[in-house]
Amino acid sequence: MQEKRKIMEKLSREEESEEEPKLKYERLGNGVTEILQKDAASCMIVHDKFLALGTHHGKVYLLDIQGDVTQHFDISSVKVNQISLDESGEYIGICSEDGKVQVVGLYTREGFHESFDCPIKIVALHPQFSRSSSKQFVTGANKLLLYERNWLNRWKMTVIHEGEGTVTNVKWRGSLIAWSNGVGVKIYDVNSKQRITNIARDNTDFRPDMYLCSLCWKDNITLIIGWATSVKVCMVKERDPTDLRDLPSRYVEIVSAFESEFYISGLAPLGERLVLLMYVKESLEQTQDNEQCARPRLDIIHHLPDSYEEISSDALSVRGFCENECRDYSLEHSNGESLFYIISPRDIVVAKERDQDDHIEWLLEKKKYEEAMMAAEISQKNIKRHNILDIGRAYINYLVDKGDYHGAARKCQKILGKNMDLWENEVYRFKKIGQLKAISRYLPRGDLRLRPAIYEMILYEFLESDYEGFASLIREWPGDIYNNMAVVRSVLDHLDGAPNNRTLLTTLAELYTYDQRYDKALEIYLKLRHKDVFQLIHKHNLFSSIKDKIVLLMEFDREQAVNMLLDNEDKISIDKVVEELKDQPELQHVYLHNLFKRDHHKGQRFHEQQISLYAEYDRPSLLPFLRDSTHCPLEKALEICQQRNFVEETVFLLSRMGNCRRALQMITEELQDVDKAIEFAKEQDDAELWEDLISYSIDKPPFITGLLNNIGTHVDPILLIHRIKEGMEIPNLRDSLVKILQDYNLQILLREGCKKIIVTDCLALLKKMHKTQMRGVCVDEENICGSCHSPILPADAAKTFSAVVFHCRHIFHKDCLPSPGMFCNICSAKNRGPASGMSEV
Repeated sequence: MQEKRKIMEKLSREEESEEEPKLKYERLGNGVTEILQKDAASCMIVHDKFLALGTHHGKVYLLDIQGDVTQHFDISSVKVNQISLDESGEYIGICSEDGKVQVVGLYTREGFHESFDCPIKIVALHPQFSRSSSKQFVTGANKLLLYERNWLNRWKMTVIHEGEGTVTNVKWRGSLIAWSNGVGVKIYDVNSKQRITNIARDNTDFRPDMYLCSLCWKDNITLIIGWATSVKVCMVKERDPTDLRDLPSRYVEIVSAFESEFYISGLAPLGERLVLLMYVKESLEQTQDNEQCARPRLDIIHHLPDSYEEISSDALSVRGFCENECRDYSLEHSNGESLFYIISPRDIVVAKERDQDDHIEWLLEKKKYEEAMMAAEISQKNIKRHNILDIGRAYINYLVDKGDYHGAARKCQKILGKNMDLWENEVYRFKKIGQLKAISRYLPRGDLRLRPAIYEMILYEFLESDYEGFASLIREWPGDIYNNMAVVRSVLDHLDGAPNNRTLLTTLAELYTYDQRYDKALEIYLKLRHKDVFQLIHKHNLFSSIKDKIVLLMEFDREQAVNMLLDNEDKISIDKVVEELKDQPELQHVYLHNLFKRDHHKGQRFHEQQISLYAEYDRPSLLPFLRDSTHCPLEKALEICQQRNFVEETVFLLSRMGNCRRALQMITEELQDVDKAIEFAKEQDDAELWEDLISYSIDKPPFITGLLNNIGTHVDPILLIHRIKEGMEIPNLRDSLVKILQDYNLQILLREGCKKIIVTDCLALLKKMHKTQMRGVCVDEENICGSCHSPILPADAAKTFSAVVFHCRHIFHKDCLPSPGMFCNICSAKNRGPASGMSEV
């Protein structure tokens, strides 16, 4: 069981070590160390400017923040119980176990000196003691006494409270005095001279002299009380004026109350949180004693109404902690800074909030370099002990030591930035450990660059062991960051041993390209049949270099080569390409065919040559070519087609040359395809061809069937039917005759339908024309004669006149018309025929 407990404690400590502490600690040294070697601390008070330490031998030391003694007073020969300072730090109050009380000015030495016949446990100065004329302060033993100067400059004493035992602690804030005794905690309002509350002690099982009450004002109205294991947060509030008049004007509300795990030795505010100094006792089964003292704890908590959340907890290594009791510890804090002083008889420890430097240092200790770098970047203006570069270099070293070379190299980009000296140092370090390849991808290659020798060193490293990696770097790196010629020579040396290595040849071509030796690069690309050859030609306008390499380009990729040549006719002429391809007729055909598809006229002088090429390599495209070409010699084409017995092409050529009867004969006799024969006759629409086709088909039943099925709309079927011999068996005759009748019936229906449409349209147009002609025509002084061009109406209104108005709206004097037929001269002159009518006025 004991072994299991130890294992669990070890695991718990490991888990806690992974959580960053909220505070950092250091011992208050220098003069304090010497003091505590001979004496023991009994109390201490903290001011923003200095510290005041009381000892068991009755001495009071004024210390600076570093712990050096600036002044010291021999107050008594026995223990100093409490020290108090006003807010200005000009006056100090001291009380001791032998009943002495002193309130003096640190700079004036004037004040109050009194000795009582009992030990004085507490003293507290008014916060504004130096500015106040009444110079108020309180002391306490069995009574709580308030001292103040009257108008005669004499000290006046007032008993605030008595009869409940020894006053053990007091804290003064603003006009409120809080003190504790064996019964509980009271608060007194100096202005109203009223006690406003009494907060009873919860756990009466603990001796109040062994487990002292801890008091701390968070602000002017919030009091924090810690007593044994109990913690309370109290707020002083103004009472409603409508309440009973005999009650104090203020009251106290407990806003949070909870029990802690250990005994409270001191407490202080930290923003909205609380800092608790706790005395710890451990149970030990293997010892005779049931309990022994453990290291005190300093916890940061967030208080809730009836519980708390622990934010952090630190066990403190205080000197002599095994001999200390709960009352031997106390906690003081500085209002100006987040400084907390843990006071014990033999040691004083200072706790302060961790800053960004501390946070970064903790991350570095935990090897959390990535987070440390992010924290440094965010707070780089506030950190003093660290900088991003040092953190980053430590991160790189850590990754290298761990063997993560690629990760270390990747971080170099961000960490080393533009520091070329550091970059070179890292490169040489990676070379020393044999990891140049790891850092190669991340080297700077923009505006800021390393020396060319650095890049060459890495390229040579790859060239010795990794051709693919070498090629990748050549592609990724700009060609001007290293000595191109030196690298080319090294590649050529390696090619002596591997002349056909495709990777090295491709890389050499790229190096030649960077060096603008495009002819050499092009030669290698063509040799390798590399896909980038066309891109190289276009990018660097190498058309003058490929005029004698057209065959190679065509053999590599016909489609790309042809498109490139056709797109750049101004740089490589059609004649030049055809000339280069004369020994490769098939490639020549591919080029001319694509040229013809783009433009039927550009290569017209090669159309005669193309007939043979189509006939040899692409017969399916021959007939479309013959149809589309207007520059093809028909006799030559006919000769070639007849030699090769290309019937369809021959038929087309014969029909185009006007020999349709011979073309029809070839279809019927050689192809014996009645459908094609009928289609051909339809295209030509020649009665003689139909007669020849009928004459040829009259003794061939399959042809007769085909004619009967298709002839109805072009030739009178009766002509064919009359010529069919009696007794001849004709396949599907009945269906053919039915189809003829259906076609005839369809024609009749179409004619009747067209006739109805025409009659309807004629009637509508006639009505429209009649309506138009029935309209009146206005004749006024603006109208002129279409013949003599003088006004139609005479100047003398009494004079009679005659005018003719045609339906085309042209108007003439009757005398100006040439003949009695009276046609509109204007419309007749335009060959638009005579007017459809006229009116005489």
